[in-house]
Amino acid sequence: MTQNPAHISILDDEPEIRRMLAEALEEAGFRVTTFARATEFEAALNRNVPDVCLVDLGLPDRDGLAVVHRLALESGAAIIIISGRAQVQDRVTGLELGADDYIIKPFEPAEVVARVRARLRKGRVDAPRSGQVARFDAWRAEFDRYTLVAADGTEVPFSHAEGEVLRLFLDSPKRLISRSQMQEALGGAAGESFDRAMDVRISRLRTKLGEDPKNPRLIKTIYGAGYIFLGDVVWG
Repeated sequence: MTQNPAHISILDDEPEIRRMLAEALEEAGFRVTTFARATEFEAALNRNVPDVCLVDLGLPDRDGLAVVHRLALESGAAIIIISGRAQVQDRVTGLELGADDYIIKPFEPAEVVARVRARLRKGRVDAPRSGQVARFDAWRAEFDRYTLVAADGTEVPFSHAEGEVLRLFLDSPKRLISRSQMQEALGGAAGESFDRAMDVRISRLRTKLGEDPKNPRLIKTIYGAGYIFLGDVVWG
């Protein structure tokens, strides 16, 4: 049976960028839709969520970072920012808000195709063999819905980026995970921006899990070494 091609959405107000990316991605075998305005892009999301979204930050009708944040919280799609903003703080902010990758303009279309393929491969590898649901402590993590469910039924959504970190912990409970192991597993260039993005994602996960930031029970920081997830985890 032939597998349906992955669906890639492009949000960029520059026609030449949209054309160049669409041609490269379609030639690589992907199904592509393009949008010049955030309102059109978000309306399409209500009908069909793509596998990967390429989002420019300089949009005419919406703050691109706000679009990224909403995508991360609500869609479950992988997010790659494509932007001319090259400052470290811009990259850090984009990753903190939930983006999975950040590509600086100008770029070669082949690089974007490679990054998209890497995100799709990573999504397949990340899927736990026993299913999309993990139970630990008083929580249930439903990765198909990007939702944490408490014992009383309260639901707490988490972003795609936060889910990557949570899945890494739940796949390796009670084992030290170093920063270098996180970087290797989650992708991205090692350095200050990656470390800060991980700190933010872990802080947000702790908040969503109701952890005491000064003395967390589940996600422990081992200073100078990494992190350990202390809960008992059952998949399925």
